[in-house]
Amino acid sequence: MNGYEEDIKKAVETMRAGGVILYPTDTVWGIGCDATNAVAVERVYQIKRRSDAKALICLVDSDVRLQRYVRDLPDVAWDLLTLSTTPTTVILDNVHGLAANLYSEDGSAGIRITREAFSRALCFAMQKPVVSTSANISGEPAAQNYRDISPDILSAADYVCRARRNEHLPHKPSSIIKLTAGGEVTIIRK
Repeated sequence: MNGYEEDIKKAVETMRAGGVILYPTDTVWGIGCDATNAVAVERVYQIKRRSDAKALICLVDSDVRLQRYVRDLPDVAWDLLTLSTTPTTVILDNVHGLAANLYSEDGSAGIRITREAFSRALCFAMQKPVVSTSANISGEPAAQNYRDISPDILSAADYVCRARRNEHLPHKPSSIIKLTAGGEVTIIRK
């Protein structure tokens, strides 16, 4: 097993045991856990010092996995997810099967299909959605690269992935678009 595969294996073992990881995503470095484990999700809120009133998003590896957690995905959502040239998170009303504390007060949840190699392989190996929130204390700048992650965040994680630690490139959070079951589209973040 090479270092990349070992990294994925350790991260998945940590999440399956209810742990929290730090990992590179298709946007910034993220704090992650099993998106179906409410206790693990609560730990992520605590690490970020963030109220659970502000829902977290999660990543999936493919449209097939997305369909397991979203009922009646509107055509416009498919268009946004498949035609977007930059990472785009879609907040939907009809998501099911996630930890209860991942949903917004209105019952919606945010999901993004990741196309970045490491986070996609991680989600594939996990076989379920993975929480993805920026690796920072709430209100502080997002960690664009590994070197930007604060010691408080690093020490709170159960496993810190080795992939892309030496990268020093500009990264930004995803666009966020909310789609209601009634077809209303709202741009939350460009």
